Amino acid sequence: MMPLHLGPIVRWRFRVMLACSWILSIGFTCIGAEHTAPVTHAVPAAFSDMLPEFLVEPDDVYIVKNKPVTLTCRSKPATQIYFKCNGEWVHQDDHVIEHTIEPATGLPIMQVMIDITRQQVEKIFGLGDYWCQCVAWSTTGTQKSQKAYVRIAYLRKNFDEEPLGKEVALDQEVLLRCHPPEGVPVAEVEWQRNEELLDPKTDPNVFITADHHLIIKHARLADTGNYTCVAKNIVARRKSTSATVIVYVNGGWSTWSTWSACSAVCGRGSQKRSRSCTNPTPLNGGSSCEGQSFQKSACTATCPVDGSWSEWSKWSVCGADCAMWRSRECTQPTPGTGGKDCQGVDLQSLNCTSEQCPQTASGAEDMALYVGMVAVALCLTLLLIVVVLVYRRRKGSLDADVADSSILTTGFQPMGVKPTKPGVWAPHRPPRSKNSHLLTIHPDLTTTTTSYQGTLRSRHDGTGKFSMTNGPLLEPLPNGSHTLHNGKLPSDPNDFMTRLSTQNYFKTLTRDSPNTSYGTFNFLGGRLTLPNTGISLLIPPEAIPRGKIYEIYLTVQKKEDLRLPLAGGQTLLGPVVSCGPPGVMLTRSVILSMDHCSDAVPENWAVRLKKQTYEGTWEDVLVMGEELVTDPYYCQLEAETCRVFTEHLGRLALVGESLSMVAAKRLKLVLFAPAYCGTLEYSIRVYCMDDTQDVFAEVMELEKQLGGRMIDEPRVLLFKDSYHNLRLSIHDMPQSQWRSKLLASYQEIPFYHIWSGSQRSLHCTFTLERLSLSTCELTGQLCVWQVEGEGQSFSLDFNIAKDNRPLDSEFLLMDNCTPALAGPSAFQIPYLIRQKICSSLDAPCPNGADWRLLAQRLKLERHMSFFASKPSPTSVILDWWEAQHFHSGNLNQLAAVMAEIGKQEAMIFLVSDGEC
Repeated sequence: MMPLHLGPIVRWRFRVMLACSWILSIGFTCIGAEHTAPVTHAVPAAFSDMLPEFLVEPDDVYIVKNKPVTLTCRSKPATQIYFKCNGEWVHQDDHVIEHTIEPATGLPIMQVMIDITRQQVEKIFGLGDYWCQCVAWSTTGTQKSQKAYVRIAYLRKNFDEEPLGKEVALDQEVLLRCHPPEGVPVAEVEWQRNEELLDPKTDPNVFITADHHLIIKHARLADTGNYTCVAKNIVARRKSTSATVIVYVNGGWSTWSTWSACSAVCGRGSQKRSRSCTNPTPLNGGSSCEGQSFQKSACTATCPVDGSWSEWSKWSVCGADCAMWRSRECTQPTPGTGGKDCQGVDLQSLNCTSEQCPQTASGAEDMALYVGMVAVALCLTLLLIVVVLVYRRRKGSLDADVADSSILTTGFQPMGVKPTKPGVWAPHRPPRSKNSHLLTIHPDLTTTTTSYQGTLRSRHDGTGKFSMTNGPLLEPLPNGSHTLHNGKLPSDPNDFMTRLSTQNYFKTLTRDSPNTSYGTFNFLGGRLTLPNTGISLLIPPEAIPRGKIYEIYLTVQKKEDLRLPLAGGQTLLGPVVSCGPPGVMLTRSVILSMDHCSDAVPENWAVRLKKQTYEGTWEDVLVMGEELVTDPYYCQLEAETCRVFTEHLGRLALVGESLSMVAAKRLKLVLFAPAYCGTLEYSIRVYCMDDTQDVFAEVMELEKQLGGRMIDEPRVLLFKDSYHNLRLSIHDMPQSQWRSKLLASYQEIPFYHIWSGSQRSLHCTFTLERLSLSTCELTGQLCVWQVEGEGQSFSLDFNIAKDNRPLDSEFLLMDNCTPALAGPSAFQIPYLIRQKICSSLDAPCPNGADWRLLAQRLKLERHMSFFASKPSPTSVILDWWEAQHFHSGNLNQLAAVMAEIGKQEAMIFLVSDGEC
């Protein structure tokens, strides 16, 4: 037999026959073995012995709802590729085949794709997963790809385990369990708090375990909320029921207050002290403090000892003056502990009898001496009687209708004289521009410089004349006559206050002279200002009757010294201001300007102006929005300032009553700390005050005395009428360097203490301790927030050993304005220009170019009815402009407004200094 040895061609045909027989078995057509090879792309001879290599193999896929999926397979060198699914060949017509050639090698590449539908997969339900793989052929042999599993994706609706609500104490660990619903692919889990995603990367206090449970390491108040477990995959997203987590705070006692004074004035009594459950306050169902909030202790008060006289001493020997004496002392017992002193004389004298007197020569000379002494005594007595009668007569002739007015003449800046520098009383003003000549008339005051004598007299009573100086005020002489003193204020403010206190009108006037300004004014008006407080009183021209001169004061009261009745949701919105003397006659409204701290949203507030009566009670004199033009008071509320128009001086306060819980007061938050610290302890004081300048000035003065330094710029916080307290806490301090000495994690200021506005210098002190004296850097965050409200955050980053950061001069309270200005120096608009503007705009104009258009241009149209009720509406508008623009007024802008109105008359604008 011939050996079985096949040549290359025979072997190739044998392989083709085998391939054809296999292809025919699955329904494909094949060319006979005796024909040439059926390969579309011939394999180069160099690669004829290569097995197929898969470039792309099918991957596991999921069918979402009813959308079919596509499986792809690519191989080289390949002559045929077909898919087999669950052990069965996929029909040829279900394949999408692409033939390409690899450019680098010339090898044939085949890619085949098939679609799998949901129905195909569901046919094998219960028989295992549906899988597919592809088989590739080359001239050398076949290769099989990896199996790709096709699964139907779903996600059940019900969770296997849902989180449950809990109540936990502060700093306690919280575990919320969650087992997501069954699904393919397996669902991913995330957690939400109050519908917001919890991210462990940004909040290290939360942790999500591998089996999807949520752990809160240390419960904080901010962790109170509704927690939801969310499961999701490519099919759907499911939410569990919400689990409410309440973080409660158990109450803690504050420190005991100091013992009260002993109830007994003498002997045994009792004294008390108290503490409150506010360190911290129980919250969210936390337990109240256990123990007594009140303690009473027995005490013994030392009784007062009234003094009593000792026995009289023996009479002395008779002296040369023919008299003897004896004495006694208040020593049996000596007065003590507030006891009364002895009543009566401690020395008695008695003439000696003639026998006891030393013998002296007597004669005509002695008699003449005695007669002369008696005559001198009679003359002195008669002279004293005459002086007293003259004084009483002069005093009775004085005009008593005004309280204690120092009679000073005008003392205004003279016509045509311009100061070369700001000086003592004239504030520095920016140079006027080239158009400033439009409003630069100075009045001729030479006819109004009559001097006065006494408390108050009419102008025709004066007899003397004097020349004017550059000073705003003149100093009264003690005897009631007056002369000029270079425009200086009285040298002794306390003397002024003493004289005021002697009158009935000034019984309640504060003697704290730094909080008081005073000045003397006539019909030309003027201005009083309390520096650094935002409080001023504008006295317009003609407000004081001609021929009258008033000494007027302006002062801010300390709130803690007053008992201002506040009911319900009422709160003090600004300082309590006194101006007077009350009862003086004014012919026009003066304007009192002061800061307020409301959010300036009228619909949120019912704002009242209160005035104190002579009896000391407070009454409403104005309710904003309900005022009538005939009322003696009118109030204009701007964003941060309140302006009161009135002809009645007295003590006034602005009180607001919130109409909804969205009404808010502006609080100013300021941080102070010691400028230098040499001990381990370091304190930070956080003041929460009404956002008004007078309170800020008071705190700055207090911290100046304490040696404190402002460590950050003040912030403004809107404090809402929500009955929630204000909380303060410090966070993120380096634990290795600092620790807080507070027992609780935050401090709290009661809502009413802030809302009433009558508490003085509300603040919290955070006492910190550094672990080493070498630690000088303090970093961290101080947070201030109202419970369930918005808050502010301060970044603490400074050197406690030596802080050289410059403070913004805006906060140093360096208001150098003169407290009192009288006459033209107190106004931006010259007197004659003012008169001409009023005469031009007061008369109604058919085209509307009158005072109404001026009010509209100055954005005062909401006060039209008030202006219209005045004899000169234009003068009231100009008064308002003066009150608002004293420091920043620009006459060029006012002139531009007048030009827009169309008032181009030469008598108003084209006036030069020479014509004045």
